[in-house]
Amino acid sequence: MPRIEAVATAVPPYEISQEDSMKLARRFFQDAYPDIDRLLGVFGNSQIQKRHLCMPMDWYESERHFAEKNKLYVENAEALAVLAARKCLEKANLSADSIDCLMFVSSTGIATPSLDSRLVNRLGLRSDVTRVPLWGLGCAGGAMGLSRACEYARAYPDRRVLLLSVELCGLTFIRQDMSKSNLVATCLFGDGAAAALIEGDTVRVTDSRAPRLRFCGARTTTWPDTLDVMGWELTEPGLKVIFSRDIPSIIRQSMKENVDSFLSPHGTSVDRLRHFIFHPGGAKVLTAYQRSLGISADATRLSAEVLNNFGNMSSPTVLFVLEKSMEQNWEHGDLGLLAALGPGFSSEMLLLEAR
Repeated sequence: MPRIEAVATAVPPYEISQEDSMKLARRFFQDAYPDIDRLLGVFGNSQIQKRHLCMPMDWYESERHFAEKNKLYVENAEALAVLAARKCLEKANLSADSIDCLMFVSSTGIATPSLDSRLVNRLGLRSDVTRVPLWGLGCAGGAMGLSRACEYARAYPDRRVLLLSVELCGLTFIRQDMSKSNLVATCLFGDGAAAALIEGDTVRVTDSRAPRLRFCGARTTTWPDTLDVMGWELTEPGLKVIFSRDIPSIIRQSMKENVDSFLSPHGTSVDRLRHFIFHPGGAKVLTAYQRSLGISADATRLSAEVLNNFGNMSSPTVLFVLEKSMEQNWEHGDLGLLAALGPGFSSEMLLLEAR
């Protein structure tokens, strides 16, 4: 059973309050919507206080071309990934040359050579490190990346995997897009990066006293005929956000059966779980999880805290929740469910156990 040895996170320097974000949205969208005050209610109901962006507020005043935004993505994503990776390696008391596999997850920009190749140089990784770039997974990317990293470590139990997830959602903002999806995006999305170190079970444990989170298994579910629920549309000015208002209802209708059928072969059930590590796509998403699974708001408290302080950063957000969860009291034998939803429309779930 592979183990998660360390998780670390990083955010860019510019902090934006939800109040300032709402003022900006009012200026941008008021001519398109006579009922702008009603629509701006989404900001007050978001349960977000602040977010972090890689560009200052005045940068958003002008229209930007995709080439400019993507250049900024490459520069800032690389820098943020390096910061998260170094923090993670420091937590684990390891050097970069001890990493055998680098997995890189992102969906908010494009780079060839892929960003993981740049990180090999910046981090000082070995030249023979295995590289696995994963693109297009959106909000499910952090969980899917963690699943693939754990499965790699299970196949190669003597290896270490460094997973990096970076999204700069703020750079995808299209000034001339007057859609309601774009309005909601200005309320929800922030920038951030996360790194996780996963080790195979024959890698020597440096501190055997504390329990480690062990990977018991994962499940990917992609619902048919749901391609239009969430994703990007590539347009002349950049990546145009797509998400459906039906996401909470899909969770309420489908997640209970999905979770039960995942947990049952592992001999467990929702009422035996002590930790819930959910990607906080938004306040309504967390409420839908609670109602579908019959769990309390306190069960998703850490997800709500991350949403409150960082907004929805797409793929790394669930790893922010995981970092907080690992700082809590996991006792030997505790079970936890990590879950995220993303384009496809898909869900990714992992069952974790403290051992």
